[in-house]
Amino acid sequence: MDLTPNPATAGRPFVTFARPEHYDDSTTRLRPIGTRLRPRAAAAAACLVLGLGLIGGAATGTLLTGDDSGAAVSAQSAYRDAADLWHATPVDRLFPRTLNGEGAGPGGADRTWTRIGVAPDSGCKDAFDPLLRKALRPAGCQRLLRATYTDATQSNVTTVGLLFTTADAETAKSLRTRFTEGGLDRRADLLPRPYAVPGTDAAHFGDAQRASWTLNVLTDAPVVVYAVSGFADGRTVADPQPAADAMKTDATTAPAQAGLGHEAQGIADRVERGLRKAVQKSTEQTS
Repeated sequence: MDLTPNPATAGRPFVTFARPEHYDDSTTRLRPIGTRLRPRAAAAAACLVLGLGLIGGAATGTLLTGDDSGAAVSAQSAYRDAADLWHATPVDRLFPRTLNGEGAGPGGADRTWTRIGVAPDSGCKDAFDPLLRKALRPAGCQRLLRATYTDATQSNVTTVGLLFTTADAETAKSLRTRFTEGGLDRRADLLPRPYAVPGTDAAHFGDAQRASWTLNVLTDAPVVVYAVSGFADGRTVADPQPAADAMKTDATTAPAQAGLGHEAQGIADRVERGLRKAVQKSTEQTS
């Protein structure tokens, strides 16, 4: 062209001792019987206890300080590997021909979506409304991949996109915070644009037909995942509604009643999961 097991940390050594020679089964106390321990034996015992204490202290220190350098290296490796997936992964893996949405529809109904077109990979210039393009600018744009799906009834169409950024992990975290806490992912003036596929149900899927959308800035991969849905008959929608709002049980808008929030969110979730699986496989192959 929806991520990474942590290595297991070593546990504290488990040491067993034979029953002390001077242990009395009738009481919990240790009592001297016969001669006392020789000085050399006593010194060895003291060293053993001290050694165990140091080992235990080191293990405890690791747990308290959260030293997990192996996990950090693995996460960084996965993040870097994800940047190359746009040209190293087959399109059918990133955008499967069929997506199964078990329980993804309104009321937990099952959904099935069929891919009807894949856009040529491109830059980001015309893929977003101007304000959204400006908001995403700190992340940079390495490549944009898009595909459009239709539902089983061919009444709804949805474009899903994977924006591969040039951002490092810290920039991605900062951008995600800005979008989620600032509500940028819910503003109707910051919308991704659909990909209209000529000669299909999405032939008339333009800006005016956008009904619901979702956008997620990932922090474990340099990718922004989004989806935007609309009606296949080309009708215009005056007030697009974020998927999170359109999916509420008490929502009464046209996008909500048509299940278009579920369409956008369901497809975005499954494409994101596929991306994470591809990242995991890539990391395993290079490790």
